[in-house]
Amino acid sequence: MQKVIVLATHNPHKLQEARAILSPIGFEVLGGNDCHLPDVEETGLTFEDNAKLKAVAGFKALGKPVMADDSGICIEALDGMPGVYSARYATKHGGYPAVFDVLNKELGDNPNRNAHYTCVIALAVSETEVYTFTGNMYGTLAHFPSGTGGFGYDPIFIPEGMETTLGHIPAEIKNKISHRSKALKQVYDFLKTHGENIFGENQ
Repeated sequence: MQKVIVLATHNPHKLQEARAILSPIGFEVLGGNDCHLPDVEETGLTFEDNAKLKAVAGFKALGKPVMADDSGICIEALDGMPGVYSARYATKHGGYPAVFDVLNKELGDNPNRNAHYTCVIALAVSETEVYTFTGNMYGTLAHFPSGTGGFGYDPIFIPEGMETTLGHIPAEIKNKISHRSKALKQVYDFLKTHGENIFGENQ
């Protein structure tokens, strides 16, 4: 019997990625819209803080285990910014692709274009029992956006060991190397061991 797990997001790209990774191993992934979950203000100072806030809020609303994630891009030469503010930073500067020009101006002629994506997934199984899983994807920033795949900062991010941006990389490959996929795979490993205890009475 397929188990149901809720990912507290209204972002269709994140939901699609989670479904691609967890569905083949027996989980039906529902999103925030499926469960009528309200948006939660991200007031935390870290990815973990924000993920926990959203997961616990989801648990309180539904009375059953809920996953939530927070993720962003951290640029080495900008002291890790925009980090937890990645989405808000883009919105502030005109969205995508306008924000890419802003980043290039911020970096100037700095040769250090190292960056990494971070994703923290929180799984709330009660209001006080919350597990977290972290995934990172390292790489560099291209000077110009390229490719139409992915979302967010993907068109300017070149993963380590590759020669092109995530905008050119097929979803099935991205789902093997992305920060979110790494965190989701940790969730899966956790659920393989503890899933029956967590979900046995919730299906």
